[in-house]
Amino acid sequence: MPWVYILLCSDNSYYTGSTPNLEKRLAEHQEGIGSEYTSRRRPVKLVYSQEFVTLLEAFCAERQIKGWGRKKKEALIKGDWEELKRLSKSRHPSTSSGWPKNISRMAEGY
Repeated sequence: MPWVYILLCSDNSYYTGSTPNLEKRLAEHQEGIGSEYTSRRRPVKLVYSQEFVTLLEAFCAERQIKGWGRKKKEALIKGDWEELKRLSKSRHPSTSSGWPKNISRMAEGY
């Protein structure tokens, strides 16, 4: 199954990616393979992951999360759905309901 994930890098920055094989991709990041960004910021630590039905959904979630600021990413990592919703409304009130469906469903369960 495909995944979207967020890594905490050694310089305290976040890296967001998507992959069909999370374990393999994490090993690649730790070995410095496949991402110039993380290869210079090792070691990295997985701080968030979410499984999706299709790779396209995971990729779309990756693209959306990459556009978020640090506070919004941290709210997602913490599972703070109220803060995530508040941050979404404060920047783009007309598009706050445009989250990937899995993230919205996940938020409803908390």
